[in-house]
Amino acid sequence: MALYFITGSKNKVAEVKAVLPEIEQLEIDLPEIQELDAHKIIAAKIFEARRHHSNAYMVEDTSLYLDGMNGLPGPLNKWFLKSIGEAGLVKLAQTFGSAGAARTIIGYADETGAVEFFEGETRGVVVPPQGVSHFGWDAIFVPEGQSKSYAEMSMEEKNAISHRGKALKKLAEFLKK
Repeated sequence: MALYFITGSKNKVAEVKAVLPEIEQLEIDLPEIQELDAHKIIAAKIFEARRHHSNAYMVEDTSLYLDGMNGLPGPLNKWFLKSIGEAGLVKLAQTFGSAGAARTIIGYADETGAVEFFEGETRGVVVPPQGVSHFGWDAIFVPEGQSKSYAEMSMEEKNAISHRGKALKKLAEFLKK
């Protein structure tokens, strides 16, 4: 049985394949509701995906939360990046406090329509860019206990401690049962 990851992001697919090599990308442009509750975003993605695909699949949402901004940008981080870029996020962190968390929620639906959620979180700080990032805000996020940003880590290093890696490991354990 194939497991499909519904996303347009090749970078996300690469990270997922490092943990779940059997994953296959299904590129469907799902509408993403704008909402501060990431669970509602995932639920809407799952509902919309079911209209296009009936086999087992997963969708995900990744958020960057700054404690000093009451959790913003949260699930709106994609739009913050598009509008103010990494430099703007760093400026916000310098103004309101750099501590926060990166969170991923994976929604998994099987062929019967049963849905499960898997979450991962990594605490850390937002810093001026370190390393070259080709993916989201990897160059400005340094996980707690680390000296390197995600952009400076190998995929194996990042997946071992990252929010997405933690959520994927929970999904992988679930799929083994």
